[in-house]
Amino acid sequence: MVRLWSAIRPPVCLVAALSISFSVSVNAAERPNIVYILADDLGYGDVQCLNRQRGKIVTEHLDTFVSQSVVFTDAHSGSSVCTPTRYGLLTGRYAWRTRLQQGVLDGSDDPPLIADGRLTVGAMLQQHGYATAAIGKWHLGFLSKRPEGAPQFGTGKRKKAGGGLPVRSTILGGPTTRGFDYFWGCSNARTMSGLIENESVIENLQPIEMLPRLRSQAIGYIQQQAPAARSGKPFFLYLPLTSPHTPIVPTAEWKGTSGMGDYADFVKQTDAVVGGVLLELDKQQLAENTLVFFSSDNGCSPAAQTENLERAGHFASGSMRGYKADIWEGGHRVPFIARWPKRVKPGSSCEATICHTDLMATCAELLGEKLQDNAAEDSVSMLPALLGSASQPRREAIVHHSIQGKFAIRQGPWKLIFCSGSGGWGEPKDPAATKQGYPKVQLYNLANDLAESNNVQSLHPNVVTQLTQLLQQYVDQGRSTPGKRQSNDVEIDIFQQSP
Repeated sequence: MVRLWSAIRPPVCLVAALSISFSVSVNAAERPNIVYILADDLGYGDVQCLNRQRGKIVTEHLDTFVSQSVVFTDAHSGSSVCTPTRYGLLTGRYAWRTRLQQGVLDGSDDPPLIADGRLTVGAMLQQHGYATAAIGKWHLGFLSKRPEGAPQFGTGKRKKAGGGLPVRSTILGGPTTRGFDYFWGCSNARTMSGLIENESVIENLQPIEMLPRLRSQAIGYIQQQAPAARSGKPFFLYLPLTSPHTPIVPTAEWKGTSGMGDYADFVKQTDAVVGGVLLELDKQQLAENTLVFFSSDNGCSPAAQTENLERAGHFASGSMRGYKADIWEGGHRVPFIARWPKRVKPGSSCEATICHTDLMATCAELLGEKLQDNAAEDSVSMLPALLGSASQPRREAIVHHSIQGKFAIRQGPWKLIFCSGSGGWGEPKDPAATKQGYPKVQLYNLANDLAESNNVQSLHPNVVTQLTQLLQQYVDQGRSTPGKRQSNDVEIDIFQQSP
């Protein structure tokens, strides 16, 4: 095992009572409800209290939530784009181990990315008596069967035909086959008009209606589950929102409220949706023993007209370089807030490096579940850090991935990037960077260069070699955590050279 820890300062959880001893797992009577709210394309710096110097969008509900929670300041999505992050979140496995080596799935009529039989967070929680629901954007693939006479176009043509499946279509291999008792939502932005409940398309709607409907549906689900939850049968609500991703469509109630354009208005509306869910937990007397996570699937998208926002003084990536799709920090470092009043110190922060893939191992440790070797191969429990009892880092290293399939590996302060440019949409893109003679790899010390402005790969060849070997080891072993060697679904080249 390649290690650099001797030269690295361990992350510290900055809580007021580190000396308090916590029991990590809980007995059945104390199992918390779990709500995982995932914004879509919300930048780290879009939460105002996390970006006080350069954040101009008022996010009052999230700011209040932060004051009640622990904030992880070094949290990452599994990819700098949507589909692979969602795969990792639900399976505890990096999506680059699957057939999806770059980009995202088209929408409907993609074979499910989560293989039949692979353990998901939802399925594991079901085994422990949880009611499970996914309400929102799925974007992990499913096949469909359309009613007789409906157009049989494929996903590539669906956008021209209005997007989404026709009413009465049936989906095959969707969320209810991957660990969820209930699903209500859509596939992705391109097919948002097709509103799905469980396995059926029940309605076609306009995109502007989706976010308010998700809010109402999530609140309704909490109300429905509240009596059982108060009696000791917990629930897991996975709430992947469709905002502030394109189409950027704030409703009339929110349009113009930020003074900074539609994207900022949509962020404010997203903030209010989170506030509504939290308020309902309070109303139902469930907040005390509900573990609520809030995060984003990747960084802010350039489609938010980030240049205009920056001219107005708002930097959605804070002081970090890059945006959605990029391998730089702005592409995948995300806000990550967790509240559990019964166990988590409010108003605390933690520097531990975590990833969305860590949800599976966290829930397993919480419930005293031993994961099998063929599950959650890249998941590391964040529970001790969450509870403020962590004294040593649990994660050896973390792997990042861009929209073009370019890799990076991070260990302690060192981040090694296996491409010459952004690996995504940012400038310089890889072909231009290569043409301009930039080095084939980038090495940054994030402890003193969070903006990734000074490539020091030529000054630290040993670090480059060691981190390259460690990434290759993670590929070869089919896992980045201890356990028996597993197989990747496809051959993987860490030096992937496609543009």
